[in-house]
Amino acid sequence: MASVTSKLPQTGTTIFTVMSALAVELGAINLSQGFPDYNCDPQLIELVNKAMLDGHNQYAPMPGLMALREQIAYKTEKLYGAQYDPATEITITAGGTQGIFTAITAVIQPNDEVIIFEPAYDCYAPAIKLAGGVVKSLELEPPDYRINWEMVKRLINNRTRMIILNSPHNPTATILHKEDIDQLSILVKNQDILILSDEVYEHLIYDGEVHHSMARYPELQQRSFIVASFGKLFHSTGWKIGYCLAPAFLMNEFRKLHQYVVFSVNSPMQYAIAEYLKNEQVYIGLPEFFQQKRDHFRKGLEQTRFELLPSYGSYFQSVRYGHLTDEKDADLAIRITKEFGVATIPTSAFYTKGTDHHVLRFCFAKKQETLDEAVSRLMKF
Repeated sequence: MASVTSKLPQTGTTIFTVMSALAVELGAINLSQGFPDYNCDPQLIELVNKAMLDGHNQYAPMPGLMALREQIAYKTEKLYGAQYDPATEITITAGGTQGIFTAITAVIQPNDEVIIFEPAYDCYAPAIKLAGGVVKSLELEPPDYRINWEMVKRLINNRTRMIILNSPHNPTATILHKEDIDQLSILVKNQDILILSDEVYEHLIYDGEVHHSMARYPELQQRSFIVASFGKLFHSTGWKIGYCLAPAFLMNEFRKLHQYVVFSVNSPMQYAIAEYLKNEQVYIGLPEFFQQKRDHFRKGLEQTRFELLPSYGSYFQSVRYGHLTDEKDADLAIRITKEFGVATIPTSAFYTKGTDHHVLRFCFAKKQETLDEAVSRLMKF
């Protein structure tokens, strides 16, 4: 028998897969994994069909369709005042996760240290480890999950190569504020530290708040990979299409790996999205669309016994339950799925040490009737 030594011996199946499978098995409402239960714009589907019928079914250029990269450059400059060269500084990816993986593995060398903030989306640490890097995690705590920048400063040394940020944040639905940007800028000034900014929920920000993209700040832009997602933007997570922005010297390294990971991303959808993006309202109108869902879901959850945490961005709502039961969050998530028919995510899964603050995460990117039925069931808890 041949043997295999695992490169990720501590890694199992993601919590998203586990909870979604349990929801399917039990016929529960799935508010665990972050995907809509409604369709994307029929016009976008028509554009994809048209691209297929027009013969755009072969390989796209390795960095992505130029027309799409040009639309992304226009959108980025319009929103953030940042200029990116579509020829050398924008690459279309097979979703946000591929963009994140490629950015990390392109620049992290063995023993490089990478700072992440936990709870953290679960693809960061494995990619760092596969590159031979060392994960340096800083745990954040509810209810506000604010970054203690003095603690970040203590983590930085001559081996620190990258800081990974995620705003709006998954799973906590928090966002970076201007004071966070100011502190970050001070910390990395005159340091050889890169930034990977996971901005896949960039358009899902509420209550008039501003998205502090790294692209807004020239001193940060010039050291940053920025990863975004059309799946989150256009309610089409199954299409697995996103993009990465970076200055040319970083993008050059990114593309060296990208060409061997996926080479290129499906052509018809690139043609369709390039055309669809010409209507700026499709992304400018998103905050209002999702804030209505957030407000409706929060109003419903106020009728339950859960304690609601803030939701400033993304399409997630977290709740605390420690005043109701001492159960571990993973155990409670399974029990709620089995007994009440609503699947959720335990946030301890986003901590390396499994830190349990008795917090569950729900996804509200659902039809109103889905959210109403979920609340009706949760009121019985």
